[in-house]
Amino acid sequence: MAWKKKLKSYRGKNDSYSFRNKLKKEKKLNDTFESILNTLTLEEIISLKLELSSCYINNRLYNIPIYYNLIYIVREAVLNYALSATRTKADAARFLGIDESTFKSELKKFNIST
Repeated sequence: MAWKKKLKSYRGKNDSYSFRNKLKKEKKLNDTFESILNTLTLEEIISLKLELSSCYINNRLYNIPIYYNLIYIVREAVLNYALSATRTKADAARFLGIDESTFKSELKKFNIST
């Protein structure tokens, strides 16, 4: 039983980091929007975001290599999620199945700070 107490008292550097809380502090997210967002699939969210982005430029996203940049968009989203779901950067790296040095270089590459 002593291990349970020790586990609860352990706090890593990422323990207080939450992407959700960060967006709430920036007033980009509220409870109503969260409940609506929860009903949409990831594919619907991406499609909607692309449509909203293009409506301001008369639906023309020509010559923007969206398809080839999707891997970077997805990687950045997964890095943010891993940081908010784990206590430390080492845990986040293990969660993603990569080593810590690769994880740290990816954070630097995408300019993600905790």
